[in-house]
Amino acid sequence: MGKTAGRARFARIGIAVAVLVVLAGIGVALAATVGGLAPAEGSNALVVEEPTTRPQDTLEAEPEASTDAAAEETSAEEDVPPAPTPSTTGALKVVGAQLTDAAGEPVQLRGVSTHGLAWYPQYVNQEFFTELREVWGANVVRLATYSAEEGGYALETSERAALNDLVVRGVQYAQAADLYAVVDWHTLSDANPLTNQWAAEEFFRSVSGALGDADNVIYEICNEPNGSTSWADIKAYAEAVIPIIRANDPDAVIVVGTPTWSQDLAAAAADPLPDANVMYALHFYAATHEDDLRHALSTAVAGGLPVFVTEFGICEASGAGEIDYASANLWVRLMNELDVSYICWNLSNKDETAALFKPGCAKTSGFTLDDLTDEGLWLVDTLKSPGFSREEVALARAEVKDNSAGAQMLVSADDTLQWMFQVADRWEEGGRTFFRYEMAASNYSAGVKSWSVVVPFNGEVTLDDAWNCQAEASGTRLAITNDAHNGNVPAGAFVRDVGFIVSGPADLAVVEYE
Repeated sequence: MGKTAGRARFARIGIAVAVLVVLAGIGVALAATVGGLAPAEGSNALVVEEPTTRPQDTLEAEPEASTDAAAEETSAEEDVPPAPTPSTTGALKVVGAQLTDAAGEPVQLRGVSTHGLAWYPQYVNQEFFTELREVWGANVVRLATYSAEEGGYALETSERAALNDLVVRGVQYAQAADLYAVVDWHTLSDANPLTNQWAAEEFFRSVSGALGDADNVIYEICNEPNGSTSWADIKAYAEAVIPIIRANDPDAVIVVGTPTWSQDLAAAAADPLPDANVMYALHFYAATHEDDLRHALSTAVAGGLPVFVTEFGICEASGAGEIDYASANLWVRLMNELDVSYICWNLSNKDETAALFKPGCAKTSGFTLDDLTDEGLWLVDTLKSPGFSREEVALARAEVKDNSAGAQMLVSADDTLQWMFQVADRWEEGGRTFFRYEMAASNYSAGVKSWSVVVPFNGEVTLDDAWNCQAEASGTRLAITNDAHNGNVPAGAFVRDVGFIVSGPADLAVVEYE
């Protein structure tokens, strides 16, 4: 649903319009000024001590924000502890409803899934898997082997050995990168895992035989059973496949899909498998699956069912369509609260919303923020990826303010001062574009003795002039503080006749981010 509205540092546009009306009413309009690098003749810094009503108090009262609305105005910003890894946590197990370490302490895995390995094998490489751990901050990668699609294991007899080898190497790459790995049998178009049970048995006999000693491997035996597939069908399939894995890897965690594209947790909770080291898959796409499915997750975990979200996206269930950041952030918040592990779909440059890389990106490692799609940027932001600057991620995800002459914007708002900016003029000179900004503030709280505001831009900015303030440009940011004679702003007063001129690229504009 586009960019998430109303970030914490910025007020709604309705408030901005109200501020402009109030400022204009007391003669503090931000009139456009033409030409030159000097402020208009007679410009003086003024603090106008004329109490006024806070603009939002003049608007119709809004109802209290709901939980969902509050989540829409914030990202999933909770601090997440350092991720457990195979080298620190070792082999995992299931205790009650929780994935745990050997001592029974809760463990949460957070990471990414490949797309079908038959179509996008290039991302399975040591350099990139190390990057996933060290740069992205993931601690798990899922290796998706389709069963019945073109190139799928059950259809292409000539490709089976290559797919087996790629999965085994993928787990080994993950182990070397200190990542857990989920080996996924990607049931989808075949709907019922019983359809190709013979192929699944062959696949898991081979890969578990090669990986039985690996402490980092988890087996997901059926991705998304669907159509008329019942839990009884899935359970019968699991009771045939799980013993094959257990013969080679008796202690591995195994994840079993649930009916209706791995959404019907209640069916599994009513009749769970007897194996205590089994978890049950839940899949969601945030723009399609919202409160009802979140409630189902909470209910299942509260009832003691161990759940692993082995696949999710933040767009529609088709993998395309709009992104719903508000719903995605609610999902992340809930999974973090429940210590439920989650894996984002997908590592590919496919031309779809759910792909993490842009369609034109041919890289297989060494990714930058410019290579990532909107979902990719959301993911590294959510993972608080250590290899990406938080500010650069925020800027990459930011909304750019209108930079046309005459454009007005609320640049910064807090409990005390609200700063309105206007692009009073813009012009070209010497191959650069100059922007003259004029600014005014309203104080709706207690009086202050000094003030400051930091203005973020979407590119490198050069300060060319400033009046009635102290200003300093650094990279993409402009820090502005009061002058000696206009720092004292009583409650209810306004600051006016402050401004600056900056230059930069033609698309230079103020951005909004947290």
